[in-house]
Amino acid sequence: MADSAQSRFQWVLDLFVHAPVGLAVVAVEELPELVARGRERTERQLATARVMGRFAVSQGQREAERLVSSVTGGLRRPSRPAPSQPPPSPASGAAPPSAAPPAPAPSTAAPAAPASPTAGAPPASLAIPGYDALSASQVVQRLPGLTGAELEAVRTYEASNRGRKTILNRVAQLQGGAAG
Repeated sequence: MADSAQSRFQWVLDLFVHAPVGLAVVAVEELPELVARGRERTERQLATARVMGRFAVSQGQREAERLVSSVTGGLRRPSRPAPSQPPPSPASGAAPPSAAPPAPAPSTAAPAAPASPTAGAPPASLAIPGYDALSASQVVQRLPGLTGAELEAVRTYEASNRGRKTILNRVAQLQGGAAG
């Protein structure tokens, strides 16, 4: 029994004294390496998480832009037939005389009269929904899809209101390209 009592005592001594002392010595010696491995692993995981996050945000932006363009494209299409219908009527032959007098009549009445109705026209009458709430870059993105008459309405409205050169320059480019 003395041997078994001594072995139990030795086991308890190993468990509660020698093991903690050994762990403390190893921890002091190995701590810098453990810290470096932990840091490396954490940084790799964070880098992976950043890449995945950027990818998810990018995909979400693309999907949102696609949805917005499909909605705004659907809203813009119904407004196109109305402005595009009058040009075919003037081209048919009987309408050119009636199309020519309306333009001279307002300019003959008063030079400011044609600019005022178009300039004073609410943005709702423009082919771009929510025009006044959009930034210049957002408006410029929508300009290529407009007809010549719609571009002119945007140019007149912008020139008489906010006068943003980015928009006015892009409209001039598109009108020059259509004329040339």
